Amino acid sequence: MTKVEILQVGGYPPADEEALNQRFITHRYFEAADKAEFLERNGANVRAIATRGELGASREMIAALPKLEIISIYGVGYDAVDLAAARDRGIRVTNTPDVLTKDVADFGVAMMLALARGIIGGQDWVRSGDWARKGGYPLQRRVHGKRAGILGLGRIGYEVARRLAAFDMDIAYSSPEPKAHAGEWAYVKDPVELAARSDIFFVTLAASAKTRHIVGRGVIEALGPEGMLINISRAANIDEVALLDALEGRMLGSAALDVFDGEPKINPRFLALENVLIQPHQASGTAETRRAMGKLVFDNLAAHFDGHALPTPVL
Repeated sequence: MTKVEILQVGGYPPADEEALNQRFITHRYFEAADKAEFLERNGANVRAIATRGELGASREMIAALPKLEIISIYGVGYDAVDLAAARDRGIRVTNTPDVLTKDVADFGVAMMLALARGIIGGQDWVRSGDWARKGGYPLQRRVHGKRAGILGLGRIGYEVARRLAAFDMDIAYSSPEPKAHAGEWAYVKDPVELAARSDIFFVTLAASAKTRHIVGRGVIEALGPEGMLINISRAANIDEVALLDALEGRMLGSAALDVFDGEPKINPRFLALENVLIQPHQASGTAETRRAMGKLVFDNLAAHFDGHALPTPVL
């Protein structure tokens, strides 16, 4: 049986690469120096793309693959895939939802605690000898009983809210419509109003053209100089320039960020700030979740070419 040829847009953990290589002929696009030439040389018989959420698949890439049938995404976000181009050609698109939901929610809460309680700074205080020289670490801020706003009560936002309830927080959320499963959590449709009633503001909504910079100057200013902003969604949901201006000018109290425009090369202005916690896009980065994500990428591809229903379709 002739192996199906696939285009691998980004690297995966070794076990996932091994599974793909056993089942498919993988063309490693991410290793090519001249990517346009690589597509021209290898694209004629490619029937699938295996990509990552932040890498996606552009219209140009899709157009260069005349036999393309499916795009399998390692990650829950699919905003970097040109869905219109895929839809025009009847190309299936899949992602890896659910398996990363609780890890991402855990990480968002961990960032909240680390930032509010100064956990990283406290460690530096001990290691530098300042504890012995200067005494106790400066007082930090509590989280229990605070007002939490969650922008986007999808899978991840819901799990964040469940965790915050254990801290006796006053929880509100924003989404296009109220959610039946939200229980007693307050619904605030307008993100600016949600920010104005929040001490800690989580961004957990899926990214799309409509949500680009939904967290702009208005939301940031409403959150205010005592507010904390936490982003575990997509960088595009936040206006980074407005965020940096507010952090530098102390118009926003603090921010914890796992995603950035142009990552892994981030705006150097972030590096000079003491009121921001920056992380290397690792919210879903547990061994257990990454194994499950890799399996879903493979299972979606295998199901398609075996003629079975796709486990987690987007299109």
